[in-house]
Amino acid sequence: MSFLKKLFGGGGGSDAAEPKGEATEYKGYNIRPAPYSEGGQYKTAGFIEKTIDGVEKSYRFVRVDSHTSRDAAADFAVIKGKQIIDEQGDRIFDTN
Repeated sequence: MSFLKKLFGGGGGSDAAEPKGEATEYKGYNIRPAPYSEGGQYKTAGFIEKTIDGVEKSYRFVRVDSHTSRDAAADFAVIKGKQIIDEQGDRIFDTN
């Protein structure tokens, strides 16, 4: 049912409606938390951004982790962003 609501624009939270958080710089990347509300909880989500050869690159990530507050989800998004950077580096921007 939740899928149908989202598909047809009814109910539920929308990650588009949630503003990006303050950027945290890490190893030349900016991590911007963007948690969103879903079912009374906040999902871990964010963006990893970096300028490469003069072009701003952005990678959106969403994790299944849920938190009771937006601040907790935002803090965890920074932790997950750092983990993604450490594991994948610039490969996150590959479109292949």
